[in-house]
Amino acid sequence: MKATTMSPRTTFHRLLPLAALLFAAAPLLGTAQDKKPVTEPELKYQAGGSPLAGEAMYQAANPKAPPMTLAEFDTARKIYFERCAGCHGVLRKGATGKPLTPDITQPKGTDYLKVFIAYGSPAGMPNWQTSGEMTEKEVDIMARYIQHDAPLPPEFGMEQMKATWKVTVPPAQRPKKKMNNYNIENIFSTTLRDTGEVALIDGDTKKIINIVKTGYAVHISRVSASGRYIYVIGRDAKINMIDLWMEKPDSVAEVRVGLEARSVDTSKFKGYEDKLAIAGAYWPPQYTIMKGDTLEPMKIVSTRGNTVDSQEYHPEPRVASIVASHFKPEFVVNVKETGQTLLVDYSNINALKVTTIGTARFLHDGGFDSTKRYFMVAANQSNKIAAVDMKEGKLTALIDVGKIPHPGRGANFVHPKFGPVWSTGHLGDETISLIGTDPVKHKQYAFKQVASLKGQGGGSLFLKSHPKSTNLYVDTPLNPDPKISQSVAVYDIRNLDKGFKVLPIAEWADLKDDGAKRVVQPEYNKAGDEVWFSVWSAKNKQSALVVVDDKTLKLKAVIKDPKLITPTGHFNIHNTQRDVY
Repeated sequence: MKATTMSPRTTFHRLLPLAALLFAAAPLLGTAQDKKPVTEPELKYQAGGSPLAGEAMYQAANPKAPPMTLAEFDTARKIYFERCAGCHGVLRKGATGKPLTPDITQPKGTDYLKVFIAYGSPAGMPNWQTSGEMTEKEVDIMARYIQHDAPLPPEFGMEQMKATWKVTVPPAQRPKKKMNNYNIENIFSTTLRDTGEVALIDGDTKKIINIVKTGYAVHISRVSASGRYIYVIGRDAKINMIDLWMEKPDSVAEVRVGLEARSVDTSKFKGYEDKLAIAGAYWPPQYTIMKGDTLEPMKIVSTRGNTVDSQEYHPEPRVASIVASHFKPEFVVNVKETGQTLLVDYSNINALKVTTIGTARFLHDGGFDSTKRYFMVAANQSNKIAAVDMKEGKLTALIDVGKIPHPGRGANFVHPKFGPVWSTGHLGDETISLIGTDPVKHKQYAFKQVASLKGQGGGSLFLKSHPKSTNLYVDTPLNPDPKISQSVAVYDIRNLDKGFKVLPIAEWADLKDDGAKRVVQPEYNKAGDEVWFSVWSAKNKQSALVVVDDKTLKLKAVIKDPKLITPTGHFNIHNTQRDVY
């Protein structure tokens, strides 16, 4: 391809008159599907980088689009996957953001698109140039790039998976009994986001047991039914299987199930304990069933299909959360863009039976109610929680909640009036929604939002309670106000009307630099008398873990170590194994 002979760039001041036109038409290319303004916490969450930025792709040049050099294509592709794909999709067909396909972008023209990218829009498009995130040259390149057809990332099938599959310690060579003195059930698996590692920490002594190399930015740690193995998955779709019986717990097997992923779990139903594992990918859109003791891939199933609402075909419906049913030999696979919850019967993977339940878009994370019969999953762009009956295999209810629910696994507790409730916080507003979950003794409140608590603000990622606790903790790490992002709100569930108490977690960590110190993911220990928090700063800044006494709400311990780089999520083995939250 020849280099462009005429530059389409215009000096930035010449574009100013176009800004008014742009903002008048902003909904045409807005970030949010519902055309509502998007909050800063939402943008922080959706605009994260994608591992696909480093992948080679096939790129075709559209003859109707402005010319670009190969070097410009390469630059634009990297920028797109680092900043844009989370909202607009890998193929630019639209995800939580609007489509950016040539049939939409070419009629707008390069100058229009440059202003849009530079200034952003009231509908939620970031102001990439005026914020300093992109240069004028990069804005110009991106305006031309999105008028071309999207590049095609490679597929990732069985051949590619098998090439990445490694069993470093075969099952026959693993310990026949526990070879260490750790209280395994009180170990914490803590994600070290930017180093591609997890820290295994002794919950009793607060000492680091091992730093295990994993995939990049581990999204979740799940525990086998036996409690022996931890399965972690990075955003780069690499899974590591960690054996806690080893003298020094470490990875014993690994595999990649795609190019980008978020979810993993193992078989939990009686008779199938530790037999199978499953992982879902963002790209390619598929899930993979593996042997539970070696991670050998056995079956790949595509999730491409039609959306639950408009019944339109979607080419890249990402797999979000996955959980294992306690009632049947089934995996619960939640497909983001189609709004489908799949109940995958793993009793015979050679004759796989899948029950497809239409829930709502775009499915994200969720967890079980206290009985584990009902799976509560956030449809975050629909502002709903879907309650799926695991015993009957059907949708129980779609429940309206606040803006952009993000529960993590949610939090279960008994409300003085409404009985058992499950709760979620939100990215887009300050509320905490309480949903009744008892259709027997509290039928009038079952699967309805029975209360909405006022919290510190939007930008909540996780909240947590425990059967032995009377407290509910809510984080807000993505809130733009440092005072809020560096603290947590704690409620007394016996008296929710009195509001919340603020715990200055980052202040207690006593970090000496100017890091962001975002406080994220409350997690109880096995006994339910301690709550752990990550104090998350940048890779080149100091971070820490803070342990709070649940009874007194006082500081109990601070864990600092140079190896604790960008700690984010952490998972207690006992609570994760048994779905206690």
